[in-house]
Amino acid sequence: MTTFWSLYVTVLTLGTIFSLTWLLLSTRKGQREEVTDETVGHAFDGIEEYDNPLPKWWFWLFVGTIVFALGYLVLYPGLGNWKGMLPGYAYLDNDKQTEFSNGQQGWTGVHEWEKEMAKAQARFGPIYAKFAAMPIEEVAKDPQALKMGARLFASNCSVCHGSDAKGAFGFPNLTDNDWRWGGEPETIKATIMGGRHGVMPAWAEVIGDQGVADVAAFVVSKLDGRTLPQGVKADVQNGQKIFAANCVACHGPEGKGTPAMGAPNLTHPQAFIYGSSFAQLQQTIRYGRQGQMPAQEQLQGNDKVHLLAAYVYSLTHQAEPAKAE
Repeated sequence: MTTFWSLYVTVLTLGTIFSLTWLLLSTRKGQREEVTDETVGHAFDGIEEYDNPLPKWWFWLFVGTIVFALGYLVLYPGLGNWKGMLPGYAYLDNDKQTEFSNGQQGWTGVHEWEKEMAKAQARFGPIYAKFAAMPIEEVAKDPQALKMGARLFASNCSVCHGSDAKGAFGFPNLTDNDWRWGGEPETIKATIMGGRHGVMPAWAEVIGDQGVADVAAFVVSKLDGRTLPQGVKADVQNGQKIFAANCVACHGPEGKGTPAMGAPNLTHPQAFIYGSSFAQLQQTIRYGRQGQMPAQEQLQGNDKVHLLAAYVYSLTHQAEPAKAE
């Protein structure tokens, strides 16, 4: 902030406070102490206002707010470039000085956050580092690590995958063995670190509405082995031909998916995060789908993602995985 704007804010702030103080004292001066039945001389809809002073408690409460405001502005930032008289948080320890990322001292919300993060790193950093040096499979067997991973999951992942990690419409179930991008430990970690972006293209304009119905019928009856709803008008054989010409590139000739592309296994109805019914499949084929798993590398860092990956891995490799507390 430039000197001009710093002075502008300071003068405006202090001027407002002093003006209110003068207004309070000047209106209070000369007022009678006793309560009377006199009015101020005007009425609104037959209602008159008594000419009595404000209660003393109200007056002193107003004075208290002014004193508080002045004290706050002395101790904390609020007057332009003034940083406050408090020593700030330049010293996180008694014997070690830590510089803030912006090279300044004094209190700010960012500095307070940096202070808390530095304390947390000093306390928990060695624990995270210990588990980060272990293979994910070993971390998934450690009760302490699983509790930490469960808390991280509850704070960052449950909003999409659910508190029980069983997913929801459009979000995969992490407690089964149907992995869209692969369920190996390092693959899970890579998914959390870098995120994923899955795209199912829309096929309505390519194969037409009847082609959409035929492909959906083929997936339901031949790949999943389920019975088609009554009254369905679809040619399963034609659906198989369309599938072979357009869908095998992602889902494979047997429909078992391609983890490298995030294409689900079409022989497992539970792998369809957008629904596996005949109507839902037609909707997916006709209009396509897009889903994105946000990257957590910048938000969580490698060590926390390592714990998250171990916790997610444990959900399908441990009888009773740890629960978030």
